[in-house]
Amino acid sequence: MRTQYTPHSGDSSYRVEHCALDIDYTPRTNRLAGRAQMRIEVVEQTRSLRVDLVGLQAGKVRVDGRPQRKVAQNDHGITVKPGRRLEAGEQLLLEIEYSGRPRPRRSRWGALGWEELEEGAMVAAQPIGAPTWFPCNDRVDDRARYDIRFTTDREFFAAATGVPGPVESAGGKRTWSFSSDVPTATYLLALHVGPYQQYPQTSEIASGELRWRLVTPPAQHGTMLEAFADVPRMIETFEDWFGPYPQSDLTVVVTSEELEIPLESQGLVTFGANHAGPDEQRLIAHELAHQWFGNSVGIGAWGDIWLNEGFACFSEWVWSEASGGQSIADMAEAHHARLAELPQDLVLGDPGADDMFDDRVYKRGALLLEALRRTTGHQRFRALMREWATGMAHTLATQDAFFALAGSHTDVPLEAFRRSWLVETALPDLPARAGRRAQGDAIGA
Repeated sequence: MRTQYTPHSGDSSYRVEHCALDIDYTPRTNRLAGRAQMRIEVVEQTRSLRVDLVGLQAGKVRVDGRPQRKVAQNDHGITVKPGRRLEAGEQLLLEIEYSGRPRPRRSRWGALGWEELEEGAMVAAQPIGAPTWFPCNDRVDDRARYDIRFTTDREFFAAATGVPGPVESAGGKRTWSFSSDVPTATYLLALHVGPYQQYPQTSEIASGELRWRLVTPPAQHGTMLEAFADVPRMIETFEDWFGPYPQSDLTVVVTSEELEIPLESQGLVTFGANHAGPDEQRLIAHELAHQWFGNSVGIGAWGDIWLNEGFACFSEWVWSEASGGQSIADMAEAHHARLAELPQDLVLGDPGADDMFDDRVYKRGALLLEALRRTTGHQRFRALMREWATGMAHTLATQDAFFALAGSHTDVPLEAFRRSWLVETALPDLPARAGRRAQGDAIGA
């Protein structure tokens, strides 16, 4: 039986199809008032609906327009009892008004969610930080479409998940709107509020015109445009490997503050000012690759997180080779040597909640892919990666599905390979490099 990673999050009795958020936020006092309208479908018979909400107080609650009196709230969320049995297949509109002073929540992975900055705020939600700023069904397998209206003081700029829409001004405030028409997990919903400006960019790449935008404080925009100048080339490289860019927006946010780590979200990537150096290009590649792996090809269980992080880490090596740096094979062998010196007690296919963000998950996942490349041959592996990314776009993936697809791209039985990499704790050896195989099936050198 697999580990329970987030046992206090989410409700399996329903799923959210669409969520409309209308939020008013005052940075000076860190005061937030919002309303969430969640169109849900009941998937299991139930008499109650549980909604995650942390550190904020729920107000009026309605189901299909009817006020709900049987509403209980605790530290993890609210429970709504509509007064009748809800049957599988029913569709409901759940409306929740809420308010308070948002703050991070404590977890075994550190402080997560809403974070005040010196000027403004941001959200770092992975894996259970989303309820610190909006009511949600905080499950990694519950992906919805979102419309967000965010109102704040006129002098602040807002960026969030989704395609930016019109900006309205009234009474010393501005209202920003964003719409996301692709299925998005709660942890991949991002928000930034600060003294930013946006700098739209248009770049010609192999597939055509790439439109993206840099969001950063004006004082550092020149430096950041230079630091992130390779974004179009990275997208071009990944499109060549994995197929067309799968999101409806591409926004790069760079804060003026230093951040411990960069962060991916749906159609948006976040970096601190400390991630702009020449040695940080691999991190930019990593977060952009998540737009294919994690954000488009999603996971239905946190135990499969190597399908996100291993693929993004392998993509760092792809970019290194494509940009004239170390080859994929060289990068893999260097990281294999480092992992071999670390404790051999990690099960990659189910690492457990405490170790799900351990760097060994990231690197061993990437090494599995390099071992598979050496097993299948480079061209077959390229075909596998592209088919995986395009065929599974905006769906939930599993380890079983990946290895079933991998098996169709090789004549080599993969059961022992899979067990050694995903189930056993000892780090397997990498297969030997090969210069070339039959019919020009080259292996990267």
